[in-house]
Amino acid sequence: MSSTQARSALGEAAEATVVALAMAGDAAAFGELVRRRQSGLRNLLRRLSRDPALADDLAQQALFKAWRALPRLRSVAAFGAWLRRLAVNTWLEHLRAEGPATIALEAAPLAEPAAAAACPAEQQDLDEALATLGPEERLCVVLAYHEGMSHGEIAAATALPLGTVKSHIRRGSERLRARLAAYEPHQEHAHAG
Repeated sequence: MSSTQARSALGEAAEATVVALAMAGDAAAFGELVRRRQSGLRNLLRRLSRDPALADDLAQQALFKAWRALPRLRSVAAFGAWLRRLAVNTWLEHLRAEGPATIALEAAPLAEPAAAAACPAEQQDLDEALATLGPEERLCVVLAYHEGMSHGEIAAATALPLGTVKSHIRRGSERLRARLAAYEPHQEHAHAG
């Protein structure tokens, strides 16, 4: 089988199969996992870091860590959550190493692919509103609403207490709702008469 045929076969294989091959040290299988997952990782890290170049660097670091730790993954079914947790931990390690002064809260709005943003103005406003949240609050809100993680999953991935996660999500959601109130549908009152 040629390398082109092998890549094509990996591209069509179920993720569990590709993960199992990568766990056994198959570099081509890991390359296929990177192809499948890197965009989602970068988007998550862009939302967290507010810096596209930093997000790309952190995604690369997380993928490198994944390659090195993949043989220790307990279940092929856990790959997605495990990789996301590696990415979050990589971002948190970066924050601890750099200190709070480097957190780019006033960074320029993120450029999203056109298909991902229903309305560029809304996307920009959402990015700016997210930038007003503190790093842990933003992390919890992004993981809950952008990644669809449960409160328990967020607590496990971030090592934050469950109550803190819930508080961050509640307060962050309230702040976002207040900043984005202009997007609330206006109720037109019908006049009886």
